[in-house]
Formats: sequence, C-alpha cells, structure tokens
Amino acid sequence: MNHEAQNYKQSGKVLVPRRLLVGLGKLLVFGLTLYYLRQAILEASSHSTFSFETLRKIWFTNGFPLCLAAALLPMNWGVEAVKWRYLSQKFEKITFLEAYRAVLVGLTLGFVTPNRMGDYAGRILTLHRKDRADAIGAILLGRLCQLFATVLMGSGALAYFVYKYYVPLASPVGISVGLALLLMNGWALALLFSFQWAIGLLERVTFLRRWVHYFSVIGTYSFAELRQIIFISGVRYLVFMGQFIALLWAFGVHLSVEEYVWGVSGTFLIKSAVPSINALADIGMRELSAMHFFGLMGQDPLLVLGASLSLWTLNIALPSALGLIFVLPLKLSTSR
Repeated sequence: MNHEAQNYKQSGKVLVPRRLLVGLGKLLVFGLTLYYLRQAILEASSHSTFSFETLRKIWFTNGFPLCLAAALLPMNWGVEAVKWRYLSQKFEKITFLEAYRAVLVGLTLGFVTPNRMGDYAGRILTLHRKDRADAIGAILLGRLCQLFATVLMGSGALAYFVYKYYVPLASPVGISVGLALLLMNGWALALLFSFQWAIGLLERVTFLRRWVHYFSVIGTYSFAELRQIIFISGVRYLVFMGQFIALLWAFGVHLSVEEYVWGVSGTFLIKSAVPSINALADIGMRELSAMHFFGLMGQDPLLVLGASLSLWTLNIALPSALGLIFVLPLKLSTSR
C-alpha cells in the first residue's frame, strides 16, 4: 500500500481512486451530451417545418444545397483546426489531425457548459506538455479573432437593415449609427493588436498579477501572426455563412446574394452578442434574430426557422456527438 493510501486509511477516510473519478466525470459528460441532444431533437420536432417529412421533400426536390451544406461541415471545423494548430505552435507543435481532435473535444465539452467554456478544458486536455496554462490565452485569442470577424460583418448587416428599413443614412440618427459602428470595429481591432500593452498593465495590478501567466502568451504573437489568425477566422466565417445560405436556399428562402449575406451576418452578430447557458440554449436567439432579419425581407419565418435549426443540428449537435469518441480516452495528467 502506498504512502497516500496509508494516510487515508489511518485518518479513517475512504480513498477514492483518481481513475474512478475521471471515469465518472467522462460518463457525466457523455450522459449530459446525450440528454441535451435528445432535448434538442424534441424541441426541433415541435416545429412544423423541421420534420422528417419536410426534410424528405427538400432532399428529393432540392437536394444539392443540402449536400453542399453537409460537405462544408468538415471544412468548417477543419479551418478551426488549422487556426488552433497555428495558435498552439507558440507552446506545442501538433499535427492537423491532433488539432482537429482537440477542436471536436472542445466542441463536445462546450456543448454542456455555459458560454462554451468547456472548449478551453477540451483543448487543454488534448495537449501533452505538463504546463498547459499557455493554452488558455491562445484559445481566448482565437475566439476573439473569430468574434472580430463576426462583429465586422455584423456591423455591415446592421447598417444595411438600419438604413434600408428604419432611418436614412443622411439623417442625424443614420450618421450616429455609422460612427458608432466604425468606433466599435476600431476598438475591437485595437484590442486585438494591443494585448502586449494590456499584459504589462495587468502585471502592475497586484490582485491581477497571479492571472497574467494564463494570458501572457497572447502578447507574444506578432502583428503578422495576428493578421494571419484574423484571416483564418474570416475564412471560417465565410464557410459557416455558406452553410447557412445553402440551407436557406434548400428550405425555399430565395434572395439576392446581398440579402443572403447581410441577413446571415446580422443573425450571427445577434447570436454572438448574447451569452448562452449551453449549446441547447443556443436554440432560440439565433432563430429569433434570423426570423426577424429575413422577415424584414419578406421571407416566411417558418422556412427560416427550419434552416436555422438544421444549421444548429449539422454544425453543433452532430460534431458534438462525434467528439464523444475522443472525450472518453482523455487523460487529465500527462507524463511529459
């Protein structure tokens, strides 16, 4: 019996093997993921447009855009894997397949945690080094760059809808909206390129100093590297947009390219601006915003709802279920 077990025995406490706790934690994640998937399917089935009969008709009458949306699924998370591999090179060299696995694990753990915070744990647990705190800053930087792409395109969408349906550009309100959007994007861009200064500021504040090492890696990315990360984020945004447009097309929402782009961009912006409790809670805000924006353009809200729910199922639910394959073998510690 080892020294730790002897101490527990002498103190009258029952030693719970660490491996058992890890196993129970994995089973909990597995159970919660299946539960949320079941709840999501039940919620979706209550809408008349999201039914197997409707999907069957769409498949036989307009199957090409459905196939296109499905084909873009591995590309969507593949681009995210490329970004994660690029971000992680500061502290650990990983292959593309390792990065893809990390993204799926993060997606699965994020499925059952508030605001997808499990994504941090999922990616960290797939690393091999002992000190994995640097990954927190890198993951945060990747999410901020993705958010910037969403804010940039979403700002254009807000301007489009405000000026077309609410106020003219030349009015005082219109000018104020334009200036506010420019300031918002300028501030977001300045934030991304000034983290080195922000880290230095955190180090001067006593009660924040202990958190600096989690984010210090952000200050080591050069201007060229940040620009590359933003570019990759933009590519992923376009892939995600392409999926949504393909599904809208499949469900019979026919618009011009301009209307598709701004409607989807506005939807993504509103969804990103509202924190979520878990992936199941995502069903609601995106659908409401999509129905509003596309409703302004004269589209049937139920068709938009069906496309939006299909996007969630295709991009979040299915990959989260696939990620369970990689969650169960995870180890909380590493020998490196």
